[in-house]
Amino acid sequence: MSKAIVFGSLNMDLSILCDRIPQEGETMNGSDFLTNPGGKGANQAVAASRLGADVSMIGAVGEDEFGNVLTDCMEDAGIGCLHLRHLDGTSTGIAVIIRCNNNNRIILDHGANYSLDPNEVCTSIDEIAEPGDIFLTQFECNPETTHKALEHAHDKGLFCIVNPAPAKPLTEDLYKNIDSVCINETECEIITGIYPHDEKEAAKAADILEKNGIPQVIITLGSSGAYGRDKGKDYFVPAFKTNAVDTTAAGDTFIGAMIAAMADGLNFEDAMRFSNMASAITVSREGAQQSIPNRVELEEYRKEKGL
Repeated sequence: MSKAIVFGSLNMDLSILCDRIPQEGETMNGSDFLTNPGGKGANQAVAASRLGADVSMIGAVGEDEFGNVLTDCMEDAGIGCLHLRHLDGTSTGIAVIIRCNNNNRIILDHGANYSLDPNEVCTSIDEIAEPGDIFLTQFECNPETTHKALEHAHDKGLFCIVNPAPAKPLTEDLYKNIDSVCINETECEIITGIYPHDEKEAAKAADILEKNGIPQVIITLGSSGAYGRDKGKDYFVPAFKTNAVDTTAAGDTFIGAMIAAMADGLNFEDAMRFSNMASAITVSREGAQQSIPNRVELEEYRKEKGL
């Protein structure tokens, strides 16, 4: 089994439920306040580890209580944290989340996530990884550090997966170091100019990414399911029907599940189906990391659905 190395963000999520989004200057009542460990990097690492992968985390938190809680949560999930640094002079990353109508809006304060330099991350990769391992990163950490880490991991022979979120157009130096990209509909539109309303539009977006040198493309389509292209072959896996409560970590769970499935040797289509099941469980619960299922829960869900 391949190891998974995640370089990414760790945030404390401060989440509140409301009936509608406030207008400018408006104060309104909310409810069901949650303080929950999050951050795209941490969420994806937790999902991969809970679902069976051997995961190591590269990242940073502040020397504060939120940083201690986040580290404890990573360790409790079975993630290797030797390269998770606690930094003086900066705060742990914070995400303020407004939950409304079974969806969410998020505001980030990057904090320690922007504090690691490229040499630190590349040294960590050298100490953890071997050719054939999986490297996963996102765009919630310092851009220069992220680009250098991705290039270094690719040169070292790792299978490099990127979740470009928050989304921005990809540059040539990024394209050439990406083996797989996983994006949602909004990220797809920002990167390719195409909003994938359906499987046909998703395929057009995949054409663009493939022409730029990315051999594997995964586009999550919300409640519709997920589209994928691997080595020129197209796949579509419908979503599993569920009562959606909170979508906060749905995409992160999907990506972490893909990492776990790939590391375990599942083929691409089965890995997508595995990931859809994991996401279906996540959206039926509140919060970020606390909503992510483990392998036992996923197996129980599979049996319950007769899959």
